[in-house]
Amino acid sequence: MEAKTAREVVKILLMQSNVSLSKLARMMSTEEKRVYQQSLSAKLINGTLKYNELVQICDILGYDIEFRKK
Repeated sequence: MEAKTAREVVKILLMQSNVSLSKLARMMSTEEKRVYQQSLSAKLINGTLKYNELVQICDILGYDIEFRKK
């Protein structure tokens, strides 16, 4: 399987979950930290999304990250 960028993975997960990027940003927001759709979009476009943010996205959407040796 070909490696995908975080942007491609998140886009697929959002489509499968029927969730928009703006709704995801709201779901990621907490009382301490507000996540904006524009900043989340920029991180995906620029390839600067952190691993812990990807883990949080997967958790919110109900997915696990799994590593398997080839």
